[in-house]
Amino acid sequence: MNCSAGLLVYRKRAGRIEVFLVHPGGPFWARKDAGAWSIPKGEFDEKRESALDAARREFREETGFSIQGEFHPLEPVKQRGGKTVHAWAVAADFDASAARSNPFTLEWPPRSGRMREYPEVDRAAWFALDEARIKLLKSQRAFLDRLERLISINAPLAPAP
Repeated sequence: MNCSAGLLVYRKRAGRIEVFLVHPGGPFWARKDAGAWSIPKGEFDEKRESALDAARREFREETGFSIQGEFHPLEPVKQRGGKTVHAWAVAADFDASAARSNPFTLEWPPRSGRMREYPEVDRAAWFALDEARIKLLKSQRAFLDRLERLISINAPLAPAP
């Protein structure tokens, strides 16, 4: 099955929710911004590891951070190409500028015979939900709605006046 798994990390700052997103590295994505960012995620083999284990591994590989906490499963999304993306919401807070990614090798320019190394992720940042809806890949935006529902369900009730 063609599946990916990732983590939608969020935090509360100044009364609003922010999410942690990554920008893919490499020459294809270098000049793209709106609609190019992603949750840290990657492919996995369901026969070799669980989706959550894969999501945590991919997060570590793409950011250098290990996340602990309560992982809340979000309903998976199916991308146009047929890939299913599984995601978990988890609360955490860290310095996005300290993110460090694994590299990958790519022939660039194409058919040049020159192999170059690029980071899987070239930038990482926290975004308020409204800005995240612009930055995030269209196919992953549904995760933001699911996160908002999860947070509203789990939010403590305000004390009566």
